[in-house]
Amino acid sequence: MIKKNNLNPIKLIKYYKLINYNLIYNNKAINRYKKDNFEISADKTDNLEKLKKSILSINGCDIKKNAMNMVFSDGNPKSKIMFLGEAPGSSEDQEGLPFVGRAGVLLDKMLTSINLDRKNVYISNIINFRPPENRRPTDEEIERYLPFVKKHIEIINPKILVLLGSTAMNALIGNEKVISKVRGNWIEKEYGNCKTSVIVTFHPAFLMRQPAQKKLAWIDLKMIRDKKEKLKI
Repeated sequence: MIKKNNLNPIKLIKYYKLINYNLIYNNKAINRYKKDNFEISADKTDNLEKLKKSILSINGCDIKKNAMNMVFSDGNPKSKIMFLGEAPGSSEDQEGLPFVGRAGVLLDKMLTSINLDRKNVYISNIINFRPPENRRPTDEEIERYLPFVKKHIEIINPKILVLLGSTAMNALIGNEKVISKVRGNWIEKEYGNCKTSVIVTFHPAFLMRQPAQKKLAWIDLKMIRDKKEKLKI
């Protein structure tokens, strides 16, 4: 028996927008890493596409000139839990997706430990292009991308915002305190029209260098799990 292919054209249009259909006409191979049709609203799709175009149109940025790909996001745009890291590394630059290298493997394990995965969270970075030699972004670079980061948060509108590492913390909370004093606490913040509960924890790359700190990261993860249950996400 032949099964009929009843594809909804409207869903297909939304899907192609979500995966950035322009890549279809690129000579490079299409990246098919964990792309799902989450059927987000047309408004959110349009706003994310506009944000991508705005970031791509940034002028005078050396890291953008030297990067292979823009690394925008991964995961579910409908999620109410958003993770923000620092900047792409070599693997992320090649794949065009955040957290796909060794730090990404650890992040996946961290998510699994609290019954989450990339299908029910949304992941991005403070900087969308790989800094040369994986160096830390400069204050000037962070300042340049900060308006786009805040707009990204506002579009996704998460109830829980997880900042991975001191760079994300300094950009969105401030650099008055060190991460060891800020992590493990909930901070209520507003980014545009988005009101969200923010928690800071260690970046997976730092945890690979300092495995003894994983016990503190586990405390933070349990706090995220409990907050998720409390908010009924």
